[in-house]
Amino acid sequence: MKNKIYIAIICALSVVLAVSTDFIIKHYYDSVKKAKLYDNLIEVVETQPDEAQEPMNYSDGKTFIPEYQELYLQNNDVVGWIKVEDTKINYPVMQSKDNPDFYLKHGFDKSYSDYGCPYVQENCDMELSSDNIIIYGHHMNDGSMFTGLMKFKDKSFWENHKTISFDTLTDRQTYEVLAVFKTVVYTDSSDSFKYYHFVNAETPEDFSAYVDKCKKLSLYDTDVTAEYGDKLLTLSTCEYSRTNGRLVVVAKLITE
Repeated sequence: MKNKIYIAIICALSVVLAVSTDFIIKHYYDSVKKAKLYDNLIEVVETQPDEAQEPMNYSDGKTFIPEYQELYLQNNDVVGWIKVEDTKINYPVMQSKDNPDFYLKHGFDKSYSDYGCPYVQENCDMELSSDNIIIYGHHMNDGSMFTGLMKFKDKSFWENHKTISFDTLTDRQTYEVLAVFKTVVYTDSSDSFKYYHFVNAETPEDFSAYVDKCKKLSLYDTDVTAEYGDKLLTLSTCEYSRTNGRLVVVAKLITE
């Protein structure tokens, strides 16, 4: 009887080990595959464009930035490119309004992936330029995607990295970091700040209230503020010190 129990336990442990090993292997290959994909895209945007290439029209009065034109031809869900110096954040940014969280679990090539791809919240308007553009990215154990935002918890990192590059398909843009804070989501507790509800301000007071809340929650004072009429960028990723925690970096547009 004891031998049967031992055999059953060994069999159960073997199944668990096999499943765990399979998960680790798949995760590793997904990591390698996605790293290669995004490295190739970085090469595209960093390669000097062919001067003889005629820029495509994006809309009335605007043409594609040449290197982003190539990305758009590969996947027309791309809306821009984000980069934070001295982090791995150097990625295309997607938006799929009809399938809002598609890029939560799909890469730039639209294949399924736990890594996803940074993406803009579906109700943010990239063309008419919403007051606040909200971008989500995963916090991955290998340091990819938006894991680099964690560095902004350290004031000394912010002191040397006060700006973020977020280009649209037609405009090169720089944002200045305004606040860095932690909060929780999916709860009505007093600890929760639903920053993702703010996209457009109905009044100047609405805009000021959002900025003031961000500044109040900020881990440190940046001496940067914003007023009604400014354009904001809100970057969000998971933060694991609390259940459903988020780390959020808010910045304002300073060059376009």
